[in-house]
Amino acid sequence: MWIWMAGSAAGAADPLAEGFASPPDSAWPWVYWFWKNGNISRAGITADLAAMHRVGIRGVILMEVALSVPAGPAPFFSPQWRELFRHAVAEAHRLGIQISLNTAPGWTGSGGPWVTAEQSMQKLVARETVVAGPKRFEGPLSPPETVAGFYRDVAVLAFPCPAAEFRIPGWAEKALYQRGPYSSMPGVPPALPMPTEFPAVPAQAAIPRDKIVDLTGQLQPGGRLAWNVPPGRWTILRLGRTSTGQTNRPAPLPGLECDKLDPAALDAHFRQFTARLLAELEPKHRSALVAIHLDSWEVGAQNWTGAMRQEFSRRRGYDPLLYLPAVTGRVVENLEVSERFLWDLRQTVSEMIAENHGRRLHELAHAHGLWLSIEPYDMTPCDDMTLGARADVPMGEFWSNTFDTRYSVKEATSIAHVYGRPVVAAEAFTSTESWLFHPGSVKSLGDWAFCEGVNRLVIHRYVHQPFLHVRPGLSLGPHGLHYERTQTWWEFTRPWHQYLARCQWVLQQGQPVADVLYLSPEGAPNVFQRPDPPPAAYHYDACTPEALLTRVQVQEGRLVLPEGTGYAMLVLPELPAMTPKLLRRIKQLVHQGATVLGVPPRKSPSLEGYPQCDAEVAQLAAELWGPSSDAAPGLGRWLGQGVMIWAGPAARPDPLADADDALAQARWIWGHAGAATAAPVNKQYFRRVFTLPAGAEVLSAHVLLAADNAFELWVNGQPAASGQNFHQLTTAEVSRWLHPGVNVLAVAAENAGSQPNPAGLIGAVVVRLRHG
Repeated sequence: MWIWMAGSAAGAADPLAEGFASPPDSAWPWVYWFWKNGNISRAGITADLAAMHRVGIRGVILMEVALSVPAGPAPFFSPQWRELFRHAVAEAHRLGIQISLNTAPGWTGSGGPWVTAEQSMQKLVARETVVAGPKRFEGPLSPPETVAGFYRDVAVLAFPCPAAEFRIPGWAEKALYQRGPYSSMPGVPPALPMPTEFPAVPAQAAIPRDKIVDLTGQLQPGGRLAWNVPPGRWTILRLGRTSTGQTNRPAPLPGLECDKLDPAALDAHFRQFTARLLAELEPKHRSALVAIHLDSWEVGAQNWTGAMRQEFSRRRGYDPLLYLPAVTGRVVENLEVSERFLWDLRQTVSEMIAENHGRRLHELAHAHGLWLSIEPYDMTPCDDMTLGARADVPMGEFWSNTFDTRYSVKEATSIAHVYGRPVVAAEAFTSTESWLFHPGSVKSLGDWAFCEGVNRLVIHRYVHQPFLHVRPGLSLGPHGLHYERTQTWWEFTRPWHQYLARCQWVLQQGQPVADVLYLSPEGAPNVFQRPDPPPAAYHYDACTPEALLTRVQVQEGRLVLPEGTGYAMLVLPELPAMTPKLLRRIKQLVHQGATVLGVPPRKSPSLEGYPQCDAEVAQLAAELWGPSSDAAPGLGRWLGQGVMIWAGPAARPDPLADADDALAQARWIWGHAGAATAAPVNKQYFRRVFTLPAGAEVLSAHVLLAADNAFELWVNGQPAASGQNFHQLTTAEVSRWLHPGVNVLAVAAENAGSQPNPAGLIGAVVVRLRHG
């Protein structure tokens, strides 16, 4: 839900009403504009853009793909193709249509044939050699897998051969060799949460860390090793890095994907693709190209880069070297230690993707006068929302059929609300195998997206039609809503687009309003999961751990963001592990006045500071939630100015669940009668006295008030809340000031203005006691 306020002198124009009646270009919908494998013509470009302009399309995301058609006469990135691109930008400039360019050929990724194997996405590879001692070993070590002709050694380790064979369950996914598409592949988990209890592993299967020998310095050029092998059977593990082999797709000019952990690799790719196109544009047309776009991830995982060991050590506080056998699935020390190391590896990769790829792409865009949009989901090896937060315009997507990607819309709107992005977009109405969809059949989906907080629809898709008199023309194979000038209903869509523009104009004003902030779990990969069930009758956003650490503050008992958005309650993920850093921040927010609902974590998920980190988590949890013997769902514990509430089945109902009933029994008052229609400009004072039973234990107490025009509330003599908008109830949690016996609420309400006008006060008090 969004609110907006507008005030002006009598007779002055209302900007909100004016924008609704005649939406500006910035409010009209966009489309994905697909060029297909060189099948492009100047006349078709002009006809496409003119057709878009006629019906109210004011922006396009331009991608060229190779899908379901033979190559056309304008090969991608050839001089002819680049001239057609310049023509498209010139025509868009003439017509007032904005263009956003995908970050690579194809619809995924940031790669191309100019990306070298050394600057491509990389993975750690290993090859084992078993030797028996005591003896002198001199000879070549077999090299690990090499992809795209690129390989560099990382380390050589040796350890006593385990007497029992065991591999960490799911190690390939946990070590980021695999990451499936969550949207379309059954069984792909949204996250890999860290447990706090681990099954026993045969002692003979574990590698004691103090028995691991670092032989890296003894590896000679050509892969030869000289080593005096101690007694017993030993495994020599040669580890190196190579390309993952991932390419951009479905691209007319495929090539390797650039390294997502190395900003220099992204810089090189940007220079070869985006910067070259920018440099060739006519300066007078340049303003039509406004943005670059990183579409849904879909290029899988990577777990290594040239600077990985140094970056890991800097971020996690310890050297990963002796834990590297765990990347091959082996157990180092014990299963818990190995799982914690893999959690740290994934977290490091997630941070590096967000910073070295997402943030760096944002910097490159701004350096060239562009803004950036990101769809940060599907096959991502990182936390979706942390990556998406690097965008100026975060994006999700929703389908008319086939796949359920509504989660990505909640991620995108939450990113926008929590990180202060005024525009949040969605790839809209995509589908498969159907010419039957039309604006009337998809309107309800668009309305749903608007209710979720989306305020720019980018309709998927418009395929470039190089021919002027062929119908229905080119399509995107089975993909997307057929939304081209060749549709029979195309010329009738302007009223539909105007409806969308009016909705989007209104939704792009003001600040978002929500009640509850759900903290997304730490760790990677991570797809935010909607609460089940969602809070009835209350709106919520999701928040990254990063944002909680750096952007969320507490003001007058509410969690607030720099842009002014606020929340009444923070809900923690129901997981048994949390880092001390994040838990310390939660404690700080509670002491400053926040209301927090959750279960106490038991351990840290990380090896950073281990084992002292677990002791700190246990101490912080005891300080926040109290002794476990006091655990009771819904029980609140006052700390400083805030309250920590135990989560559980009995705590799931919202503490304000009875507020509607209470307000239904309330009425507007002013003085000794009901609301006044012509009250003097002055203040009125109100008191309400009530008694709580002896020995009563207050779990929660909320006062809900609104006054025309403003009020101040005191509870037992303590200032508790104020409000200045009679269109919106102000809610205050006041249990800290209540006590058994007589309690007094006092309100000073003000009727503002310059002459007599309507005035009133309405409110309710909802108190929950432990025993009724």
